[in-house]
Amino acid sequence: MATYESIIKITGSVGDLVFYTLNGKNVVRKKSGFNKSAFKKSASYEKVRQNGSEFGHCSKVGKIIRQALDHYVKAAGDPLLYQSFAKTMTRIKDLDQISVRGNRNVKHGLPLEEGKKLLKEFQFGQIPVISDHISVSFDLWENNLHIHKKSEADEVTIVTLKVDTDSYSIEKFEQTEALKPDTEMIRFEKHFSDDDLLLYFMVLKRKGEILNMGFV
Repeated sequence: MATYESIIKITGSVGDLVFYTLNGKNVVRKKSGFNKSAFKKSASYEKVRQNGSEFGHCSKVGKIIRQALDHYVKAAGDPLLYQSFAKTMTRIKDLDQISVRGNRNVKHGLPLEEGKKLLKEFQFGQIPVISDHISVSFDLWENNLHIHKKSEADEVTIVTLKVDTDSYSIEKFEQTEALKPDTEMIRFEKHFSDDDLLLYFMVLKRKGEILNMGFV
């Protein structure tokens, strides 16, 4: 990009040069060599197209999860959280051994142990993760929340997310349970089928202040 001075103001294309005004200055640049049609059809761009498709998928999945947890995302106070969360979704997507490159899906990585681990380790801002304190187990009719470490928390909020990574939609159920110093397990109801892709996000609070939060 370069600026130019002329008594004649030129706007538009002349040969392989493009003239326009930017911030009050006359600017000229060479046309980009990018060819939109070639990008869509050329074999040389195939890997780029695949990466772009998967990146878009991970960004959308990350966005719907963050939107479902909007209150807690805001509490984290991290303006770049969307970037780090999208990166985590990408790492989870990379675990997909079922789909061909370009169509790898977060839903095939999340059920794997490594996928679960990546989600549990994700930290929302400076708020400590919760997975060291809490785990979940499942039986036929109910879910069980197990508390492994004593905490000053007086309540726990349980957010169950049913995630559809194909339609990019989420169903959510949220409940809060009181905690006592000797509480070791809490049973909470099932709201979705075991065949659904479910995520469990939990928050430990004391007098309304968040102590720990994250996925379990």
